[in-house]
Amino acid sequence: MIASVPGLTDIASLYPFVLALLAGGMVTGFLAGLLGVGGGAILVPVLYEVFRQAGVDEAVRMHMVLGTSLAVIVPTSLRSARGHWKKNAMDTNVVRRLGPWVAGGVMLGVLIAGAVDSTALKWIWVVAGGAMAIKMAFGRDEWRLSDTMPVTRGLDAAAFTIGVLSALLSIGGGMFIVALLTLYAVPIHTAVATSAGFGPIISIPGTVGYIIAGMSVEGRPPFSLGYVNVLAAALVIPTSMLAVPWGVHVAHAIPRRRLEIAFAVFLAIVALRFLWSLVG
Repeated sequence: MIASVPGLTDIASLYPFVLALLAGGMVTGFLAGLLGVGGGAILVPVLYEVFRQAGVDEAVRMHMVLGTSLAVIVPTSLRSARGHWKKNAMDTNVVRRLGPWVAGGVMLGVLIAGAVDSTALKWIWVVAGGAMAIKMAFGRDEWRLSDTMPVTRGLDAAAFTIGVLSALLSIGGGMFIVALLTLYAVPIHTAVATSAGFGPIISIPGTVGYIIAGMSVEGRPPFSLGYVNVLAAALVIPTSMLAVPWGVHVAHAIPRRRLEIAFAVFLAIVALRFLWSLVG
């Protein structure tokens, strides 16, 4: 059942939310191209604050955030993947090999998200987001498990786990994929470009899953299709699509370490913000 939410039906009060979504879309698209990620790590906190200010029911708010974020990631991840592929930087063999495992993990992640409440989803974001921040801040490119990528069930399990976490965090999985590939001596720029190839594999089935999971849930805001808010997605997608090529261009032109540190700080702030909402 779709609920009436004043903040999403009153045109006058909608303006600041529109501006926030448009700005969030620009950053989302830029990061999708720059880091090979879907940009969900940026979009999730933006959508959460927008939906909170709009008065979206707490019981479905986090689910709506995750579903809508994945829907936005679909076109940005497709464009990011295409951009890196055109530069012949993507290892398509890795995408073909690990893609089915990642997709399977996404579907399990959506099932888990549909079965737990918003509090559990926030805790998942706090723990995983904090771990991502630590990895980006203190991780080193020279960390290695091997100089070649083996064909093992352990690697398949890692890809499956990445799919699960990506669905629960509503991210394109790029940060996890990059971390995994660099542990097997894949050069950082190749890892970034290859991770972009996993974005559509995560975002498309994830979006479909969130739509199906939320179709009969009560309390959703207007303009929602399952757990995807079509209005918010429609506002974010154009600006995110516009910014993707900028990120792709910069990704192949600058060192990444300072940006990784800044992004780690941002992730830590977001994780602390969700933690405060849980214990405050």
